[in-house]
Amino acid sequence: MKFIWLMLASALVFSTACGGGNSQTNNTVTGNWTAALSDPSGSPALAFTTSLKQNSGSSTVAVNNLSFTTSTACFPGSSTATGAFVLNGDFNGQTKGSFQMTVQSGTTMSGNLLTLQGTVNNNVVSGSWTLTGATSGCAGSGNFTMNKM
Repeated sequence: MKFIWLMLASALVFSTACGGGNSQTNNTVTGNWTAALSDPSGSPALAFTTSLKQNSGSSTVAVNNLSFTTSTACFPGSSTATGAFVLNGDFNGQTKGSFQMTVQSGTTMSGNLLTLQGTVNNNVVSGSWTLTGATSGCAGSGNFTMNKM
């Protein structure tokens, strides 16, 4: 009888440790982030901080408190940002997936558009960026890294 109880207790512990791992991946991107964008030569191009929040039951991300920490005329205070991601997790709390974020200054017809496309790997997002715009000097591309603070 002790053997049966021991087996049941072991099964319960094992299923608890291994079965519910997806709960650790919920809202993985939710939090404060800092981003560094570099040009193709690896030189710093732009940097910003932001707050991301996964919208419940959705792949969209609310982007709040976006603040460029490098001086840029491309994105004055009236900039807006949106984000989306597709995450996959495993039973060990590891999160991976695709990520996209856009930052728009002004209107879509007369503004500058920064697009980031990358891969989420736990608390780091890395990938490529492009900047297109109507403002002189507001064009470019390169790589970026975002780190969760």
